Amino acid sequence: MRFVHLTLGVYIGIQTYQTQSILSGLLAGFLLYQVFTNSGCGGAYGCALPLKKKNNDTAEDVEYEEITTK
Repeated sequence: MRFVHLTLGVYIGIQTYQTQSILSGLLAGFLLYQVFTNSGCGGAYGCALPLKKKNNDTAEDVEYEEITTK
């Protein structure tokens, strides 16, 4: 996602320079800020990995039934 922000930020920045648009410049600056500070990614987890893995792997007692042949 950072690569996409970097690409869009640079592209919009070049377009801003050519068209002299202030609003586009703000958008380009915002995207480049996110790239350089590694912040604000969006999505469910915000591009961050969970710090701790919850361990739900507990061993349970299993009951076996003996099968006999007639």
